Amino acid sequence: MSLSHPALRDLIKRSFLEYIDDHQLTADVIAGVATGGVPYGALIADEADLPFVYVRSQSKGHGRQNTVEGDLQSGQKCVVIEDLVSTGASSMKAVVSLREAGAVVTDTISIFTYGFDQSGVLFQNGDCSLHSLVHYDDMITEAHRLDYIKPDQIKELKQWRQSPSSWKA
Repeated sequence: MSLSHPALRDLIKRSFLEYIDDHQLTADVIAGVATGGVPYGALIADEADLPFVYVRSQSKGHGRQNTVEGDLQSGQKCVVIEDLVSTGASSMKAVVSLREAGAVVTDTISIFTYGFDQSGVLFQNGDCSLHSLVHYDDMITEAHRLDYIKPDQIKELKQWRQSPSSWKA
């Protein structure tokens, strides 16, 4: 939905670029994870004047059957762009695909993460740092500050985050 709003789209793009600069992340190429990371990855690559590739969740099943699409050279340092990280499985699958294609991948940046323990472990075990522009706890804090949620709702939201699959209202 953010892509439909130019001002918000630009804010997100600029936030990614500032984050990359502030944290001194270097890249020869930007990679977007299909589908949500593709448009932002392309916008970031364009603004940074870097090549862009994207990673499919699975190969097309015909043609060259690539999961990585675009001109990626072996040994290129790649920063991965993702929209949302929940469990981290799809993001790490993209990292693995890029590495199998010869890329050097040490960093993934998402717009948002829930900060589930599972994703932290997955990225740590995969030797890739996960960075996010917005974290679930920060969103809750800001929503409370703006009076979108009440104090009693904060506790419920934090309980949900601890175990979303078994949570009951």
